Amino acid sequence: MDDESCDLGQPKGVKEKKLEVIDGYTIKYHANGATVWSKGKMLDDQPDGYWEWYRIDGTIKRSGYFEKGEPVGEWVTYDDQGTKYKATNRGKK
Repeated sequence: MDDESCDLGQPKGVKEKKLEVIDGYTIKYHANGATVWSKGKMLDDQPDGYWEWYRIDGTIKRSGYFEKGEPVGEWVTYDDQGTKYKATNRGKK
């Protein structure tokens, strides 16, 4: 998975995003601090289970599953209207 699709690792020089944990979900926000960037659950400091990423306008951008930090199963990319336009199978699941 490329860095654009997953913000869980912060490359050098990138500002850390605002983060909250609510009801077990880790929620990161866009740089504006107001709109959700991504949300999902963490297990042992790694993403686990279903995750979603959003555009700054709130429409869904990508979704998929992690197993112990590794992307698995179907990953879906959505157009700027939030309609599914591409699915990629990452194996397992």
